[in-house]
Amino acid sequence: MSVGDNGVAGPCGDVAGLVLAGGLARRMGGRHKAFLELKGKPLIGHVLGRLRPQVAHVAISANDQGERLRGLRGVEAVLPDPLPGHAGPLAGILAGLLWLREKHPEVPWLLSVAVDTPFFPADLCARLRAAVDEDGVEMAVACSGGRMHPVFGLWPVHLAEELRQALQQPEIRKVARFVSRFRVAKVSFDQ
Repeated sequence: MSVGDNGVAGPCGDVAGLVLAGGLARRMGGRHKAFLELKGKPLIGHVLGRLRPQVAHVAISANDQGERLRGLRGVEAVLPDPLPGHAGPLAGILAGLLWLREKHPEVPWLLSVAVDTPFFPADLCARLRAAVDEDGVEMAVACSGGRMHPVFGLWPVHLAEELRQALQQPEIRKVARFVSRFRVAKVSFDQ
């Protein structure tokens, strides 16, 4: 059992968190989703409030608004996509894996969450981490209503190079397609 920089102990002391906030905001009229308000608070504030207590380190995947996002409490880094052309959430996950491998090589897991789903379970990390250990699988993702929600996933850092290679193939740019290559635990998203 390890303890992260923020004092998190238990199954998630060996996990870093990544907020996926790198979309093009086409449906939001060009406004960055992270700063849309819900109950008087930006979505990113809600997400960070849920994520920070669960993990040892936090980064945000975003291709714009970097300065504004970097100023948020508890955010260590804002990571642009490592590939050109807005390759989607998988590119953000790759950015997180590469950042973690370089900056925190002692941390073997990355928990990804979406900025536009602020009320994910307060114990999501612990649930995903326990499922990986109990089921003996390579990763875990959230699910509900019979559907997988792989942007809410627990990713092993050692998959970084395999993910980088997969992203060179346009047909793999969907998260579910990449995840389908592995043994995956599906964990209920219900609170």
